[in-house]
Amino acid sequence: MFHYIWPLALVVLSNVAYQICAKSVPNNLNPFVSLTITYSVGALASLVLFLVLNRGTSLAMEFRKVNWAPFVFGLVLIGLEVGWIYAYRAGWQVSVAQIVQSAFLAVALIFVGALLYKEALTWNKLVGVVICLIGLVFINYK
Repeated sequence: MFHYIWPLALVVLSNVAYQICAKSVPNNLNPFVSLTITYSVGALASLVLFLVLNRGTSLAMEFRKVNWAPFVFGLVLIGLEVGWIYAYRAGWQVSVAQIVQSAFLAVALIFVGALLYKEALTWNKLVGVVICLIGLVFINYK
């Protein structure tokens, strides 16, 4: 059971720290300078973790397995990071922005799952979409 739960616990804890960091980027700092530092630290940490956790595995051999995904992933992450920095600069509250984003993301991924990965689109999921959208109305109602 632990092997099933720990990855999501890591995602939740990391996401909390992520949102705090994104909101804490100084307003007078160019977001792309912040991301340059962020990705430099991330690249170094990733390399160190690879070397420590994968003794005997060749980095060169791993690079031979690469496809298009890591390259596009890098570009997508920049959009994600800059989007959050600008959202907070625009005045979004941490408690609201994440919920709104997560609700829209959940709705989008239900359809992505159905279209790209042939996951079942059930009535329960469609009712869940409606509930998410109703929830967004209540969260943003002033």
